[in-house]
Amino acid sequence: MNDQISIYNTLSRKKERFIPKSPDEIKMYVCGPTVYDFSHLGHAKGYVSLDVIRRYLLWSGFKVTYVQNFTDVGHLTDDADEGEDKIEKRAKESKVGPMELVDKFISAYFNDFRALNVLDPDIAPRPSEHIKEIIDFIEVLIKKGFAYEIIGSVYFDVTKFKDYGKLSGRTLEKAKTGTRIEVRDEKRNPEDFALWIKAETGHILKWDSPWSVGYPGWHIECSVMSQKYLGNNFDIHGGGSDNIFPHNEDEIAQSESFSGEKMANYWLHWGMVKIEGEKMSKSKGNSKFIFNLLENHDPIVIRLAILKSHYRSIINFSEKLFTESEKNLDSIYSVLALLQEVETEKSQVEISSWINKARQNFILAMNDDFNTPLALSHLFDFTKKIKANLEKISVTQALEIQAFYLDIDGVIGLGLDKVRPSKYELDECLREKIYEREDARKRKDWQTADGIRDELLKKGIELEDTASGVKYKKL
Repeated sequence: MNDQISIYNTLSRKKERFIPKSPDEIKMYVCGPTVYDFSHLGHAKGYVSLDVIRRYLLWSGFKVTYVQNFTDVGHLTDDADEGEDKIEKRAKESKVGPMELVDKFISAYFNDFRALNVLDPDIAPRPSEHIKEIIDFIEVLIKKGFAYEIIGSVYFDVTKFKDYGKLSGRTLEKAKTGTRIEVRDEKRNPEDFALWIKAETGHILKWDSPWSVGYPGWHIECSVMSQKYLGNNFDIHGGGSDNIFPHNEDEIAQSESFSGEKMANYWLHWGMVKIEGEKMSKSKGNSKFIFNLLENHDPIVIRLAILKSHYRSIINFSEKLFTESEKNLDSIYSVLALLQEVETEKSQVEISSWINKARQNFILAMNDDFNTPLALSHLFDFTKKIKANLEKISVTQALEIQAFYLDIDGVIGLGLDKVRPSKYELDECLREKIYEREDARKRKDWQTADGIRDELLKKGIELEDTASGVKYKKL
């Protein structure tokens, strides 16, 4: 097992050596999307980043239980205790039932993220399927004095939880009434948040409870589902940086008041997204849905573009980034294709030491808070070195290099076991043209050789003459 991993813990605001509860098993909970619309680039940034973290932990020898929810009720339009349920609002606009809408967008989520080569969650719970557990959880909080019922709704009393604000730094002393949390007259304190909300007339998503016919608050859902599937205390909780407050802060208050134990040992938060230098938002009209991007971009190029940015940093998506990422990906695919062309049994370089150094650099980068930009830069440098020395590599070494790429791909997930034949393999006619040109070069018939080169270039085939023979790439 890898005991050298360091993680930036939002809770402590510093990097810490990662020590899992169990020496060989890691339990992770990740806040999933509210499924009232298609997934966008912000979702892609988060879930691709967490996918690589999960893959690296698996690659390092751990068993990983990965839980990621789909919020299908209780997330209101102002992210707090006021407003309309986002799913109900969209369902009414679309003239469909709320759960029909939810099923549609969950299906779309899996279509998008499987295209991006993101592993499915081990468990993908929905709060609408955990209403009994939510009610039971709230009843415990009431009995312990952390929550109170008034006019059919139940609120968490933040003054009863002495550590409130420890994740975000937003303590009760610093909190400003009315910021992000709307004040309801019946609350004891302005910062108290809803665990259960009494349904208003016409509200569709509602259930019977000891307090009213109503529905759960947004924050309680993740506390209940993480506790059910991972226990009171687990290793890693992931989410977007915009969820630190109030969502994750309120999760901690609920969960730790319920159990008396620390909820999660490490809190990971991914950075937000910009589009061509501007913050991505619906109000700006620059939101980018994944399915739209997939119409014009290779999904693995999108994945690589995301991984070239550290998960905690803000990423600026642009056509330039996608173009550069495609070139990076092409360079790897090209080398893998060229390695299949190696025929010599003699080697002139020490490949094993190169591979060992590249693997060591990759591990050091990933151990440092999952630094994918640095890890990828080492991989790109290795690729350049291999390409520059192809004529010195033996068949056995070529196989060794290919095995290294496939091993590393278990972490970065670029699908390197599926070299794109349409781009790097030639049909019989074009291959014959290359052989014909080689014959012309041997005869020193430069006019014919140059003519074939120009003909192939017009067809999108670029040739490169090297000491070990001609190399080609489909443009």
